[in-house]
Amino acid sequence: MEENFATVLETVADVMTDRGAVTQGDRVLTWSRLDDDAARLAGHLGAAGIGPGQRVGICLYNGPEYFVSLVAALKLRAVPVNVNYRYTTSEMAYLLHDAQVAAVVYDAAVADRVAGGVAAAGQRPALVQLGGEVALPGAVSYADALAAEPMARIRRGNDEWLMYTGGTTGMPRGVLSRHSWLFGVVAANGFLNLGVPYPRSLDELRTTLEGLKPGGETMVTVPGPPLMHGAGMYTSLGALLAGGRVACLSGRGYDPDDLARTVERQRADTVGIVGDVFAVPLVDALDRAVAQGRPYDLSSLKRVLSYGVMWSAQSKARLLEHADVLCRDLVAATEGGPFAVAETRRGDPVQTARFRLLPGCRILDDTGRDVEPGSGRIGRLAAVADEHIHYLGDQAKTAETFRTVDGVRYVVPGDLVSIDVEGVVTFHGRGSGVINTGGEKVFAEEVESTIRRHPAVRDVMVVGVPDPTWGQRVAAVVALAPGASLTLAQLREHVGAQLAGYKRPTSLTIRDELRRSPSGKADLRWAAGEAAE
Repeated sequence: MEENFATVLETVADVMTDRGAVTQGDRVLTWSRLDDDAARLAGHLGAAGIGPGQRVGICLYNGPEYFVSLVAALKLRAVPVNVNYRYTTSEMAYLLHDAQVAAVVYDAAVADRVAGGVAAAGQRPALVQLGGEVALPGAVSYADALAAEPMARIRRGNDEWLMYTGGTTGMPRGVLSRHSWLFGVVAANGFLNLGVPYPRSLDELRTTLEGLKPGGETMVTVPGPPLMHGAGMYTSLGALLAGGRVACLSGRGYDPDDLARTVERQRADTVGIVGDVFAVPLVDALDRAVAQGRPYDLSSLKRVLSYGVMWSAQSKARLLEHADVLCRDLVAATEGGPFAVAETRRGDPVQTARFRLLPGCRILDDTGRDVEPGSGRIGRLAAVADEHIHYLGDQAKTAETFRTVDGVRYVVPGDLVSIDVEGVVTFHGRGSGVINTGGEKVFAEEVESTIRRHPAVRDVMVVGVPDPTWGQRVAAVVALAPGASLTLAQLREHVGAQLAGYKRPTSLTIRDELRRSPSGKADLRWAAGEAAE
């Protein structure tokens, strides 16, 4: 469907009207209210000069205001930009400059970093602050912004969609596509779960929703991850597209008991997680509740969707003891996909990192040929890519990741896999220098560069090593300067002062010399072995 997603959601709002669209605790934002609030915020931003093609940063925690801000930007034909609220001032400055944002909607808790980022980026965007006392020059409160006259609906086109990912550059990288691509991704998280064919026009969408409406709420989805990440965003938009409701956790961070309570109280049928990072704490909480004689009622839950990080057989099996659900484990990337899926129900064999290729996906070797099933060779996952999608401002990386094979454009982000004679795909990790820890992507060279600036460090390698909860953890292998000493606490303080907290190493291994080739290339396999040991 080649429509701006604001127009798509306006169509949903016209059908669902007084149904709940977003809830958080006792707060309920109906479809009509979501549309009206977004139109008013769009009216305010429009009066501040924001228009088609300009970029609007959203630096908010999960909640109704995130969706209002997102839809407001889309109504203007502007481009929303996901800003990680964990970023330090320097990281935020990089993203705001790279995206050339013209406005930022932010939470009061991050006001100081937004102010520092804006100043360092040399920009003067329009600022809207949610909560707290507004102190930044030129900023207005979210409540005052919503007092504006609502923007009238307009005709729109197949506009740009931008999602930033940690990527492989060490700093955030924007993946730029169009709303037609977004619709396909989102529909897979909505209509696919309902077993309903994708609508191909606004009229078909309206007819489909009117057919679903008499049966009650179509979907109620609880996003565990932040909406600033693709996993949280696309899972949530899938529910909204299908006329459903997003039930946000009551707190700002991930609390497994909060998630279980939200499922119970909101009668949610779908939960989005990021592998064992979310699943292990959740099943621990469920076990505790049973042991204390107050088990959570998960009878409404039908499916748990996981993206991006290993979801182990053990935690799937433990979850299935508490709830009779479909565990859908997907290999996907911000750049495209999904590539492969593993679905597990009660009574099925439970496995880790073993998937089935999705239709249209391939496993390619370095020459662009298909890896033969049962050959034992490792290749890279590839999925058909939209003709418009590319990295913002990086033609070289776009050419590397988006390749034309047999006349078809594919996205090949670097997921290393093998395939057996029965078509079972085994995941082996990423071929790049990206460490995926709990869904957050950490570029090893960025952390290495920061560590090298410590006066005690002579040489350093940063690697990802397997972790049963986080998928991977950040580990540093260091050679010290003569006579110097360094503790893990000192190293973490040094890195944390310059980078986001999740980029700090969780272990420090000190060796007299680091193993490198004569040309100076790091032996990362050796480093990973030393760190793991």
